Amino acid sequence: MIGQAIIAYAINIAAMNAAKSPSCCQFYQAGQYRPDQSIGYLMRKVLSSVLAQADEQLAVHDLTYVQWLPLYKLVMKEGNTVASLSRDLEIDPGSVTRSLDRLEAKGLVTRERSTQDRRVVHLTLTDEGRKVARKVPAVLAEVLNGHLEGFKAEEWQLLLQFLTRMLANGDAMRAAAKPAANR
Repeated sequence: MIGQAIIAYAINIAAMNAAKSPSCCQFYQAGQYRPDQSIGYLMRKVLSSVLAQADEQLAVHDLTYVQWLPLYKLVMKEGNTVASLSRDLEIDPGSVTRSLDRLEAKGLVTRERSTQDRRVVHLTLTDEGRKVARKVPAVLAEVLNGHLEGFKAEEWQLLLQFLTRMLANGDAMRAAAKPAANR
């Protein structure tokens, strides 16, 4: 709840700042746009590299990204239904269901239909699922640290601040666009 309140506060501040003054700089121009200078393209390439390295290390546990990510979310208690995982992971429910089918076949997850709402399926990690899921943070830490090789602690903190600000700006843009779309 506190984390959500902080994010909401940051989004409100970003939206107010965006409304007060136009952006000081236009970093990209349509006629001069180059993917190798695009923050979005580079972030996507970094994410692809991180996921490929994590997949490689988690392959010894017979897991792929679409499998270890739900396991990790479940062990962190950040969702226990297909719908919540789909929303949190930004993956369509059909893909989440297929991933859970594989995890269930491996004996890592069990599913149980809600007694109050038959449309809801609750997910539970098995003992083996918890054991495997607990390995994910160490792998991710190693992979991310490898990608941050040569960074100073201050640079890492600055990168986190920049990315957080970019997310808040994106959320503010979406929030500003909603009222216009509802007109």
